[in-house]
Amino acid sequence: MNLEKENLPKHIAIIMDGNRRWAKAKGKPAGFGHKEGAKVLEKIVRYANKIGIEHITVYAFSTENWRRPDKEVKALMRLLRKYLKDCIERTAKNNMRVRVIGEKSRLDDDIRAAIDELEEVSAANTGLNFTIALNYGSRDEMVRAMRHMAQDCKEGAFSVEEITEERFASYLDTKDLPDPDLMIRTSGEQRLSNWLLWQLAYAEFYFTDVLWPDFDKQELIRAVEYYNTRERRFGGRVK
Repeated sequence: MNLEKENLPKHIAIIMDGNRRWAKAKGKPAGFGHKEGAKVLEKIVRYANKIGIEHITVYAFSTENWRRPDKEVKALMRLLRKYLKDCIERTAKNNMRVRVIGEKSRLDDDIRAAIDELEEVSAANTGLNFTIALNYGSRDEMVRAMRHMAQDCKEGAFSVEEITEERFASYLDTKDLPDPDLMIRTSGEQRLSNWLLWQLAYAEFYFTDVLWPDFDKQELIRAVEYYNTRERRFGGRVK
């Protein structure tokens, strides 16, 4: 495939599914799968940055993930702490800007502090825009947006008649990001699972049976190749 800039989707959203199944198949605990999945994420983000993709957004921890066994949730939070710490050094090295979206108030204080530091130190970087969704659920995001917008409307910032798609989008967690062009979900599942429901309205979907810890740059290329076969509603074929 020709990986020229014009052949690449500007923004790829990824549901990294299959860590637990991958670990179970190897007789390992779920935490082992999540650790390997984090390593794969780092490789994919590095490769995406190298070939010139502008935005990667990943579904790291959903609002529904709190329902998982307590042991697994604690292991995920430990992994998250380490990942955020390591990410500070990697963003400087790779010139990547990192943002975190989702309802952060439920996260522990030290995790929120690490997020603030990571966003601050990477804010001026000009390479790949890497967005991590933590304690994120699209319905929760839209309800929070509606509450803020309704409050502003009540206080006279704008009238009901001035509510538009663009105004609503400006209240979402992703207000500073372009909508994804391509959504990738691994492990054979073919549903959105409360992920970027507003933002994915016109995205192309690529589903693969590959479990996330086995996902590699060749699979990413296959997803981009698929994207390039699609006829886009606006502007014709993707170029």
